[in-house]
Amino acid sequence: MANSALESTISKILEQTEKSVISNVESALNESLKTLDDSVPKLEQEYEKIIADGKKEADKIEKQIMGSADIEARNKQLMALEDAVDKVFSKALEQIANADRSGDYSNLIKTMIEEATQILGTSEITVSTNAKDKDVVQSTLSQFSGAEMSSDTIDCLGGIVVKSKDGAMTFDNTIDARIERLKPLIRKEIASKFGVGE
Repeated sequence: MANSALESTISKILEQTEKSVISNVESALNESLKTLDDSVPKLEQEYEKIIADGKKEADKIEKQIMGSADIEARNKQLMALEDAVDKVFSKALEQIANADRSGDYSNLIKTMIEEATQILGTSEITVSTNAKDKDVVQSTLSQFSGAEMSSDTIDCLGGIVVKSKDGAMTFDNTIDARIERLKPLIRKEIASKFGVGE
């Protein structure tokens, strides 16, 4: 009888603990989602400000070269555009370097690994990353059978470099490489917004 009462008490305590843990997890998830939602308008405002500032700069340059077909003036315009693009990327890189390595970042790492396995056509991979991301990547790799962590670290802002285990294929999916791949598209978009032909 005493054993039955003890088991019942333990069962109630475990049930309460389970509810408490689930409640805490849900609370943390909701807080993370709220933080993400709150950050989107700020990023949009920053993007609009960068575009507006760039437009003002482009307008100044446009006035300077209006009515002139001089190649040197056009080159200056393109150089000013390039400087503006570089400033945007520098700011973005700085923010990424200082970003928190939990929550949404681990989801980004998971997506990067999935992309790499699809591109390489194999899940038998070795993954390298920098010292800052090593714990996040190691934790995420447990979800991918056939994937293992390289003992060597690489120099990058974040993200991963993935090699097939036979060494035949490599895919650079670091944040640095992703930004480099985006640069031409962003440069083209900014150029078209400012009416600058490249």
